Amino acid sequence: MKGKYRLSYLLVGILLLNLICTPEYVKGIDPPRPLKLNGNRFLTFNAVIRVNQIEVARDRNVGHDERALHTPSRVIKFREAITKGFPGGRITWAFSWLALHDTTSDYRQIRAIVVGYHQTYGDEITFIPGAYFANAYNSIEQVNRDLHEGLVKVSEIVGNGYRPFSIVAGFLSAKNHEYLSRQEGIHVCQGNIWSQYAIDNQDGDGSISYPYYPSTDHFCKPAQGKKDFIDCVNLDGWTMDFLSARRQGSSGGFNSRMGVGPIETLGKYGIEIGFREMMHTTAIHFDKGFDLNGFAWVTNCWEVSLPIEVAGLTQWLSEIRRRWPEVKFITQGEFGMIWREKYASNSFNYRFESGGSGIGGSDKDKEIKWFMNKKFRLALLKDLKSGEEQVIDFTRYDKALSEPASGSTRNWSIMGEINQKQTRQQDKPILVSQLLMEAKSLIRQYYPEFFVKKGK
Repeated sequence: MKGKYRLSYLLVGILLLNLICTPEYVKGIDPPRPLKLNGNRFLTFNAVIRVNQIEVARDRNVGHDERALHTPSRVIKFREAITKGFPGGRITWAFSWLALHDTTSDYRQIRAIVVGYHQTYGDEITFIPGAYFANAYNSIEQVNRDLHEGLVKVSEIVGNGYRPFSIVAGFLSAKNHEYLSRQEGIHVCQGNIWSQYAIDNQDGDGSISYPYYPSTDHFCKPAQGKKDFIDCVNLDGWTMDFLSARRQGSSGGFNSRMGVGPIETLGKYGIEIGFREMMHTTAIHFDKGFDLNGFAWVTNCWEVSLPIEVAGLTQWLSEIRRRWPEVKFITQGEFGMIWREKYASNSFNYRFESGGSGIGGSDKDKEIKWFMNKKFRLALLKDLKSGEEQVIDFTRYDKALSEPASGSTRNWSIMGEINQKQTRQQDKPILVSQLLMEAKSLIRQYYPEFFVKKGK
């Protein structure tokens, strides 16, 4: 047989083999149906590939050069750890500006490898502007330019008209969210890091922790109606332990971002204790959170450069599959679009309840309850020894709010009437009975039973 015919038959054979081995075509298995939000537990995972530690602009870096930490073998090992822990899971890869454009051999190979993962596993490939903190260092207009050209580069690298469903951004201003939606046709953005304050390079406390449509007033504020509505689902970046997250930065030797994040758990406490905290935080959502909200979501973001053994990652994913075998491990773009299919507006009403793990800032003798809707967020902290319950956060969204006018600044937080970080005199926790009548009236609209139970 001539060479060209042998090659043709080989290609046809490979195509048939791929078709036969695709789960949808295995005998006795129906093609997958579109996922619904309610009744499901979702897991999303973002992997960040960069050149410098914090690429605050196209030509400006803060932190360490990470070229030596980004190798083809490290990327392969990283994806193998995920596949081993959760076969069939789909993740989102986010490339920084320099990682998209670097011409060295390693980065060319890395991009090709990740494109292969998109083709093999269905992974999402997208862009991260400014390495989490684009608005802390760049103008709104510059971020828009970066978003546009970064997305063009992603499409060019992947080919075949590829376009991601989402952007990874850390924090992203309302004006940039609006640009993504109206000009780029992207309706999902990891655009807030819930509860972040006094840590890393930007502050952004004040939002809610589950998906919402942001307001044109502020990216941490849920849209109140059609006039301030941005059709771009805003997602949190890391699922955090609610008790730890009430703290300010690293005050008291604790890390407010402890939860499923690798730096704050595996990096600080090691695999054994860190794994326990990761599972504790995951269970907050997949157990009680699922019962309260009708669905559950846990998300993680992991820089590929981190010097943390991927064994902890595999162990976490494996245990998730064991305890909640029906979990849907999909890309963040897919999850955001599923949420968008369910909600055409901010008609959600989220509730969370959590005790402490006893690790770090997750106090074993405390219990926290969160109530989150488009009008406000409310947190109650209970001392299990005394039984006393106090309001530690009440942030209203039905009032006028605004972002820093020019961008390029650190603090983008919304600090409500009472803020969980307790950085102001007015943030001192109070009893529910001490809330103002106006606040009580607003809370009753959403939770009429709330004060009845407490005799208020």
